[in-house]
Amino acid sequence: MIQTQRYWFFALCFSTAWFSSATDPLRAQDSEKQNVVVRNENPAAPVPSGEGWKSLFDGKNLDGWQQKNGWAVYRIDGNSIHGTTSKNSPNSFLCTTKDYSDFELRFEVKVHNALNSGVQIRSKSLPERDNGRVHGPQVEIEASPGESGYVYGEATGRNWISPTQPIHSVLKNDDWNQYHIRAKGKRIQTWINGKLIEDITDAQSHDSGFIGLQVHGIGADQGPFDVRWRNIDIRELP
Repeated sequence: MIQTQRYWFFALCFSTAWFSSATDPLRAQDSEKQNVVVRNENPAAPVPSGEGWKSLFDGKNLDGWQQKNGWAVYRIDGNSIHGTTSKNSPNSFLCTTKDYSDFELRFEVKVHNALNSGVQIRSKSLPERDNGRVHGPQVEIEASPGESGYVYGEATGRNWISPTQPIHSVLKNDDWNQYHIRAKGKRIQTWINGKLIEDITDAQSHDSGFIGLQVHGIGADQGPFDVRWRNIDIRELP
């Protein structure tokens, strides 16, 4: 009888703790943050360079890309991909048709001061999940002062993957900005205009997925706003 009572006591404690963790979003988020490791190396990791880069956009067509989710307008404008918001559209993404695992990505971006944007990496769009809603790590793009370069969990329920997002002004407003992203194993690093912004190890994100250019959704009384990308190059890592 005593053993039976002890069993039910421990079972009750376990189920209570599990239920509390599963239903309390703050505790769940805290648990996720513990799985993200921030690296504080000195000196900071250098910007990826070297040979072996391949262009993802030739300036002539959008072969190798496909739009997912919203109805923002993507078009070719000179040597750039020009994304423009559409009223009442949810977030839109122009995504590579190929998935990438370990890679270095570089591009230039120019964003409207009133628009929040980003670039998805190792992301997915699955019919069985939110009707194909794009989800995965997103490297933030927004006007300064802001949170550009930090990593957000787009449609993952995780909010920011970066544990902290100190506001900075590394991104130049009304100008082109050079981004570098390195994803190797579980480690994600980002640079803006040569300055290291984020360097984390995230155990939860996918190991492979597409790259996506985001135009954020807006309401009926907003916009139009735009964002442009050019010189989009990738180097796959062994």
